[in-house]
Amino acid sequence: MKNSRKIFDFTFILVGLLVQVVTFYISNSLPCREGVGVGWISLLSGCLGIFSVCLASQGNILTFVFGFGQVITYTWLCWTQRFYGEMAINAYYFVTMIYGVYVWRKRLRQPSQEAKDSLTVVPRQLTGRVITILIVAILLGSWLVGWGLAAWTDDKQPYLDAFTTVPALVAQVLMILVYREHWFIWLAVDVLSVVLWFRAGDYCMTAQYVFWCANCLYGLKRWDSLTSRSA
Repeated sequence: MKNSRKIFDFTFILVGLLVQVVTFYISNSLPCREGVGVGWISLLSGCLGIFSVCLASQGNILTFVFGFGQVITYTWLCWTQRFYGEMAINAYYFVTMIYGVYVWRKRLRQPSQEAKDSLTVVPRQLTGRVITILIVAILLGSWLVGWGLAAWTDDKQPYLDAFTTVPALVAQVLMILVYREHWFIWLAVDVLSVVLWFRAGDYCMTAQYVFWCANCLYGLKRWDSLTSRSA
């Protein structure tokens, strides 16, 4: 069972990387392609993101190693597209990931629990009341941020930018604190991000977020199994 799971994990990452490379070369061959240098950064950011989210779905603390690189490259891409909400949240990601390393290290499985999975964490679960409060807060906060971006900036897609930014703030906190419910929020964010980057014409980022949607579903399944094993 463990060997088959490891094979699937490796294959899943490999498929994600292949999707990134193929998408990059196809989009680079399209007419009127602008900013080839930025395209290479898109490819790098996408590949780092694949490693980061796949390791996160496995509950593996090494997710942060690739996460730092992905945040830096992705912030540059957002600057080129004037997605100011996305830029702000990636600065937030960078800071919170530093704290995340500390929290995840404290939640790592002990050798006595499962020696071969000493890099994986023990997840927590939210109550129904907390989930309801978070949903209301996310919807209201996203609308307010979108209104602000539309009124005071030249953001190209203010409301879509906001609805991929505010929920991600919450999801990042839940991920850092090792709550399994963060996968539901990330799935919603990733679906909207597919639309955001497709409309921006960056197909490497579009492909990355399509893959991340699939990874959210897999991550939820894996974290469910990690939760049951810790019970």
